[in-house]
Amino acid sequence: MRLITHNMLQCHVKDCNTNNFPLRFEDVQIELIEADFNPDFLANMLNKIEWEALVNTAIQLGINTLPTEMPENAEENEEFLKLVHNVLLETHVQQGQMICPNCSHVYKIRDGIPNMLLAEHEI
Repeated sequence: MRLITHNMLQCHVKDCNTNNFPLRFEDVQIELIEADFNPDFLANMLNKIEWEALVNTAIQLGINTLPTEMPENAEENEEFLKLVHNVLLETHVQQGQMICPNCSHVYKIRDGIPNMLLAEHEI
């Protein structure tokens, strides 16, 4: 699972409506998988990314390359876009789990695929 996907996931357990994003990683295995750099795609995605959550997640995973604040010229700054590219599109969580900060529900990740399905009593 790429971090771009993680940045858009939140807990959907019944009555878990606040503080359910971002899901916290635990016991993860990370793999860096090279991807083609597309600055136009990244520039268009910047306004859809929850920046603070991305930076905190990256730090949690031991990645300290992102600035705490997005630069003003982010869309035109190729050096910055390459950093974002590496974190969002080349960092893959292959195994582990994501935990909701509110209700502590555990979402397992296996072979890079998060299991976001809920049991019937959780819906």
